Amino acid sequence: MGAGGFVAGDVKNYPGKVTRHVVNACVLGAMGGLIFGYDLGISGGVTSMAPFLNKFFPDVYRKEALDTSTNQYCKFNDMGLTLFTSSLYLAALIASFGASYITRTWGRKRTMLLGGIIFFIGAALNAGAVDLSMLIAGRILLGVGVGFSTQSVPLYVSEMAPQKHRGAFNIVFQLAITIGIFIANLVNYLTPKIAGNQAWRYSLGGATIPAALICLSALKLDDTPNTLLEQGKAEKAREILRKIRGLNDKEIEAEFQDLVTASEAAKQVEHPWTRILKRQYRPQLTMAVAIPFFQQLTGMNVVMFYAPVLLQSIGFENNASLLSTVITGAVNILATGVSIYGSDKSGRRSLFLSGGAVMFVFQVALAVLIGSKFGTSGDVIELPKWYAGIVVACICLFVSAFAWSWGPLGWLVPSEIFPLEIRSAGQSITVAVNMLFTFFIAQLFLAMLCHFKFGLFIFFAIFVAIMSTFIFFFLPETTNIPIEEMSRVWKQHWYWRRFMPDEDDDRRVLVLMV
Repeated sequence: MGAGGFVAGDVKNYPGKVTRHVVNACVLGAMGGLIFGYDLGISGGVTSMAPFLNKFFPDVYRKEALDTSTNQYCKFNDMGLTLFTSSLYLAALIASFGASYITRTWGRKRTMLLGGIIFFIGAALNAGAVDLSMLIAGRILLGVGVGFSTQSVPLYVSEMAPQKHRGAFNIVFQLAITIGIFIANLVNYLTPKIAGNQAWRYSLGGATIPAALICLSALKLDDTPNTLLEQGKAEKAREILRKIRGLNDKEIEAEFQDLVTASEAAKQVEHPWTRILKRQYRPQLTMAVAIPFFQQLTGMNVVMFYAPVLLQSIGFENNASLLSTVITGAVNILATGVSIYGSDKSGRRSLFLSGGAVMFVFQVALAVLIGSKFGTSGDVIELPKWYAGIVVACICLFVSAFAWSWGPLGWLVPSEIFPLEIRSAGQSITVAVNMLFTFFIAQLFLAMLCHFKFGLFIFFAIFVAIMSTFIFFFLPETTNIPIEEMSRVWKQHWYWRRFMPDEDDDRRVLVLMV
């Protein structure tokens, strides 16, 4: 095995069935991913619609529609246009820190509900926008809603799911994101056909539907046993654990007592933000920063944000580019199913590494294909249909690799590695780093495309190679490890064990394989 791997030894194996209650809880909870996915998909399509550009970004509209001599790499390069997209992620970053406190004190389900309500208001503002300031205000509210949802949903699902199926259930969150992206791509493709110059209002206003679904889902959900224990509701926590595991009191006793122990330890921590900086949490903190950082530097969000714009920039017409994003969205959904099946079978590390290898190959392939036709000048030429088809195929293969690896695992792994006393703070850091670099990539991508040209894909390919190396050496396998026992994997890792406290009774779980 690789340097970061090991095999399980005396790992606690809590009993539990895949009950109707746990399926309902995890699937309904994971619907929080719909709002994030819908926004990822809708933004790029809307910014390629001529009526939207003419109303809010007339300079870009004139450059794109009237000046056919403009360099295709640079025609969409406008800081105001990228601010429309990226303002959401800056707001989500800031909101994630407040969401940490609310998640810990109010619970996961109430945080999800609040996020859905705020997102709904932001979507309504965007649909009715009459000027750029109203549009940006709506985007900021959408960002707050996304920050609350991405903070609470992965924690909720990880805490509700049985250990042997935690990966599959948690990846339903990523599946919801991909479904949201696909629906948004479909909406962007269809609305211009039926709504004319107001198509963008229908596209942006459509975000109220997933927001309403999240609110309704949150109202039907039970709190997690962890949340109930933190609130001093021990008997209710036992009842919920018994219901979601489908077992009697005696059968859940071992897991319940470990949850109680973790809860008592968490109550002793008054300042989780200070606690998380302690040396013993260095491995988890490193992953909470590194994994979302690398996730954004795969280049995937560039494809989802700006796929219509990108495809137009390399010669596709508007409708053809929007249709191509529908195709890539469908591929995204199907490939996420590989991760749902494989994360608990093959393990997190193997999916990370295989996905990284495929992404690297097709980032390089895209650079070669685009560079050979447009060179460094970006002059407009007509792409043969077969050649355009190869470009779309490479994008689809890249998207599929991300969808079975860094997409879902970038949310799953950080949500399952923190002990309860710092779990909300740790998830806030994950969300904040994710949104910070999503903001930077969204804000800088069009300028980078203008200056790097086809070399932009090489830029992302280099980072894919770096992140795969990082995973190989530094991420231990977390598959089938109980969430409250996760600290044990670091104690047996070749590098991270030097940061962990020396406790003899915790050394029996895993055997390091270098």
